[in-house]
Amino acid sequence: MSKLSFRRALLGSISLCLLFAPMAQGEELKDWPHIDSAIKPDAAMEAKIAKIVSQMTLRQKIGQMTQAEIKAVTPEDIRKHYIGSVLNGGGSWPYMMKHATLKDWVKMSDGFYDAAMTTDMKTKIPLLWGTDAVHGHGNVIGATLFPHNIGLGAAHDPELIGEIGAATAKAVRATGINWVFAPTLAVVEDQRWGRTYEGFSSDPLEVKDYASAYVTGMQGDFSKAGNVVATAKHYIGDGGTHNGKDQGLNMSSESDLMNIHGQGYYGALGAGVQTVMASYSSWTDGATGKDYGKMHGDAYLLTDVLKGKMGFDGFVISDWNAVGQLPGCLNYHCPQAINAGIDMMMVPLEWDKFIDATVADVESGAIPMSRIDDAVTRILRVKMRAKIFGARPSSNPYAGKMSALQARDLARRAVSESLVLLKNEGNALPMKKGAKILVVGKSADSLGNQTGGWSVTWQGTDNANADFPNADSLLTAIRAEAGDVTYSADAAGVDVSQYDAVIAVIGETPYAETAGDISNLTHTTRYPEDLKVLQTVSGKGRPVVTVLESGRTVYANDLINLSDAFVAAWLPGTEGKGVTDVLFGAKDFRGTLSFDWPSAGCPGQAPQFALGYGLSYAKPGTVGALPVSAPVECK
Repeated sequence: MSKLSFRRALLGSISLCLLFAPMAQGEELKDWPHIDSAIKPDAAMEAKIAKIVSQMTLRQKIGQMTQAEIKAVTPEDIRKHYIGSVLNGGGSWPYMMKHATLKDWVKMSDGFYDAAMTTDMKTKIPLLWGTDAVHGHGNVIGATLFPHNIGLGAAHDPELIGEIGAATAKAVRATGINWVFAPTLAVVEDQRWGRTYEGFSSDPLEVKDYASAYVTGMQGDFSKAGNVVATAKHYIGDGGTHNGKDQGLNMSSESDLMNIHGQGYYGALGAGVQTVMASYSSWTDGATGKDYGKMHGDAYLLTDVLKGKMGFDGFVISDWNAVGQLPGCLNYHCPQAINAGIDMMMVPLEWDKFIDATVADVESGAIPMSRIDDAVTRILRVKMRAKIFGARPSSNPYAGKMSALQARDLARRAVSESLVLLKNEGNALPMKKGAKILVVGKSADSLGNQTGGWSVTWQGTDNANADFPNADSLLTAIRAEAGDVTYSADAAGVDVSQYDAVIAVIGETPYAETAGDISNLTHTTRYPEDLKVLQTVSGKGRPVVTVLESGRTVYANDLINLSDAFVAAWLPGTEGKGVTDVLFGAKDFRGTLSFDWPSAGCPGQAPQFALGYGLSYAKPGTVGALPVSAPVECK
């Protein structure tokens, strides 16, 4: 049975079969489909672009293909080298000030724009500024942070996703930025992957629906002041790498690549997404054994499939120094990648070397001028469609507006919809508002743990609660609901019998990308303090409600057995009150698993709780004692 057939059989057996019926009933794709984009070609625009390209020098063209990091480039560099784009990576802020104000962000953006408007080019071309606003405008102090994608997937609500895309775009516009590196469209097949929380679901059709809704909300057709350029990433198959290794090898057949991992791109391209980011990962066709190498050098998938068969007419951006992983390439020099179909190169720190080396490549014939002209045409097409010509960043109605950074009610709703109730014995939930509550666990009053990676800093580390001025930790939220609350992180020396109930808030600590890769899904192997605190409060005659904050589904049978109620809260972001809305019964649980919940630390076993599982107050269930296995090393 193929992966696709197995997935279809599984989906047909769960309670969400109606939601996923099209996948189960539809015909399996035999070839890559042509996608009709919501944004259509414009003949007058194409003529204008062709005229501009014909007037550009080679260095001006290569400059447009260059993306530099804001900490490594100045407005004068923009002017002198015709640079077409900048980015701020995770943990990069204007003037390297972590607490940069909105005024600082807009000032820097205006400065770059003004520099681009003072080059000696016949037609002045404004630049695109890209940022990783993957769950809200994460790099900006004070911005609302939504649940990470794994939580949003559990909500099964595309309309909500569209609203979050629109709210994130407005927050980005508040800083003068016009391009977002989102959404991530990975179909995650091994939750040991460090980017699991960036995936909406292991179900391809949910990813497709979310991709369409997200791009429509964030980018639309650029008719709204809040629209920004969206990015479909990471093309393609990054969620299916062997053993869940980040930047690793995907060994899917081409059929599985197009039927499983391609689904999100069909949704995003149909909604008109204008940029696609290539993946760090590699692909070897599992059916034929043919090795296509690193995605950044794969002309078949980048050009023949994406631009040819699927009809994508936007541009392809590389990932951070990713071309340096191709054989024979350097971070700043890789003609293979450009020839394969990369249109804009993310060369954050060595952009000047890239320009010189690529000019030399064209002059030597290593890169055809036709490939350069195609890349620049695509870049200009996106810039014109995005209406950034003649639009100084500070002229946007959302620029500099603190209110545009805030969408707290929406985020609170998203949190409440995303929670999944795995266990609720003895009516431990909902909590009673008048109860005397003991709160324990390291994550109860940690906004860093609650928001996870890509939050103020790249890894989400080195943050204090003060770095989230418009936020409620779960402890703050519990105190707002129940007046008599005591907090002890480890519960040491606390007499549990003096309380009516215990809420334990445990989970993972922040990580992003490769730093999040793990070899085993057993939670307590990595976080023994979570088991210890539950052992301290469990069995004392008081109900224990455990809230797990995590970026993946984990093996936690030992923790579940020590809990009367167990809630998967994922990485909820800044709005802890979205959790207490449900814990205290103002709302019922709506979320259901968008990934299998494992029954063992190593993949390959039948799930403990299958995709689609989730209890509620209206539909309770009984979970008995779960078997607990000793930790083993995964093969």
